[in-house]
Amino acid sequence: MVDVNDKLAYFQAITGLEDPDLCVEILTAHGWDLELAISAFTTTTNHTPSPENPASGTTSTVPDGSGGGGLYSVSQRGEPSHPSGPSSNAVAPPGLAWKIITLPISVISGSLGLISGAIGLGLWAAGGVLSYSLGMIGIGSGRDGESSARLVSVSAVANEAMQFVASFERDYGSRRPNFVSEGFMDALQRSRNSFKLMFVYLHSPDHPDTPLFCERTLCSETLVAFVNENFVSWGGSIRASEGFKMSNSLKASRYPFCAVVMASTNQRIVLLQQVEGPKSPEEMLTILNRVVEESAPVLVAARLDAEERRNNIRLREEQDAAYRAALEADQARENQRREEQERLEREAAEAERKRLEEEEARERAAREAAEKEAALARMRQEKALSLGAEPEKGPNVTQVVVRFPTGERKERRFDSSAKIQTLYDYVDSLGCLDVENYSLVSNFPRVVYGPEKLLLSLKEAGLHPQASLFLELNS
Repeated sequence: MVDVNDKLAYFQAITGLEDPDLCVEILTAHGWDLELAISAFTTTTNHTPSPENPASGTTSTVPDGSGGGGLYSVSQRGEPSHPSGPSSNAVAPPGLAWKIITLPISVISGSLGLISGAIGLGLWAAGGVLSYSLGMIGIGSGRDGESSARLVSVSAVANEAMQFVASFERDYGSRRPNFVSEGFMDALQRSRNSFKLMFVYLHSPDHPDTPLFCERTLCSETLVAFVNENFVSWGGSIRASEGFKMSNSLKASRYPFCAVVMASTNQRIVLLQQVEGPKSPEEMLTILNRVVEESAPVLVAARLDAEERRNNIRLREEQDAAYRAALEADQARENQRREEQERLEREAAEAERKRLEEEEARERAAREAAEKEAALARMRQEKALSLGAEPEKGPNVTQVVVRFPTGERKERRFDSSAKIQTLYDYVDSLGCLDVENYSLVSNFPRVVYGPEKLLLSLKEAGLHPQASLFLELNS
C-alpha cells in the first residue's frame, strides 16, 4: 500500500505546490485519492461576481504563486474579440469543433504533466540518495557541513517560464515583449512592486492564427516598445502546466489570447482586459493604451500610497532612532551623574578618613604630651623630694645661685657634701626649662660641670662656700 508520505511527495511533484500543509488539506478533502485530488486541482471553479467590483461582470480563480494551490479571485472584464465590428460588445463562446480540437491537447498536456511530475519525483529521490551517500563518505562537504556543490533550486513554474521564453525567441526572434522568466504570481508581484499593469500572453502553438499574430502583432516594433515601457509581461504555453491552468482560470475561449491584469488586495487580482483572436498592431495598441489611461489613477494612487507608507516607515525609524539616541544620551548623562556622585562620595570618604587620621594624630600627640608632662611633673616631684629640706646657714652649707637663659635667677642652700648631680636635680625640680640637655657652667674661671663631674661634691668641685652658675643649653 502506498505510504501517506509518498502520496504527499507525489502530489507536490505533480502540482508544484511547496506548502505541505496545503497539500495535506487538499488530499484529505479528497480522501487521499491522488487521481481525484489532481483532477480537482486543475479544474476551474466559477464564482459569483466580486463584491468589491459588482460591475466587473464575472469572477474566476487563479492559482497561487507556488504552482496553483491557493485560489485567487479574479475580477474579470471582457474585451470584445472584434471591437471594430458590429458585434464587438460580446465574446462568442467557443464552438463544438474547437472544443473537440483542443480536447486532445488538454488530455496530452495533463498526461505530460503527470509523466514529468513522476520523472521529477524520481530524480529528486535519486538526487537525495546520491547527496546523502556522498555526504556519508565525506565528498562534497563544504564549510559548516553544507554541500559545496549544492545545485540552485529552480521552481517548476519558473522552469516552464524560461522554457517558454527560449522557445518563443527561437521561433520569432529577440524582438519581443520582455517576458519574465518566473511564475505567474511572482510576475504579478513584480508588477505590483513596480506599479505597472501585467500583460499576459497565452501561447497556443497549434492554433493556425498564432504564428501570424506573433510575427506581425506581438513582435511589432511599436507594440513591443509600448508593452515593455508600460507593462510587466508574462507568457506561457497552454501545453505547460501553469499556462494550461491560467487558460482555464482566465476562461480563454479563442486564441491568440492576451489579457491585462492588476494585483489587488486580499489575495485578489483584477482582470482589466482580455483580447481574444487575432488583432493588428494598431488594434492592440488602441486597446492597451486605453487600459493604461484608465488604470493610471489607480497606479498613481498605489504609488503614492506606497511612498506614504515608506515615508511613514522612514519617519518611524527616524523617530525610533531619535528616541534611542535620546535614551542613550539620558543613560550617558545618568552614568556621568552617577560617576560624579561616586567620585564625590569617594572624595568625601577620603577627606573624612584623613580628618579622622589627623584628629587621631592630634589626640595621640596630646595624649603623649600629657603623658610626657605628667612624667616630667612626677620626675620634678620625685627630684624635689629627693633634695630634702633646705639646710640652715652654717660652715658646712654652700650658697648656690643659678641663672637661666631667660634672665630668671634661682638661689638655694646645699650641704657642702652634696653632689653636683644634686644641683641638676634642683634645676629639674624647678620646671623652668622644657629641655633636658643642658649644662651648669661657672664663668670665672669657666668650668663646665658636665657628666664627668656629677659625682663630685660641691666642696670637691670648688663651689663651697658659695657659687654662681649659669645654665647653658647644649646644641
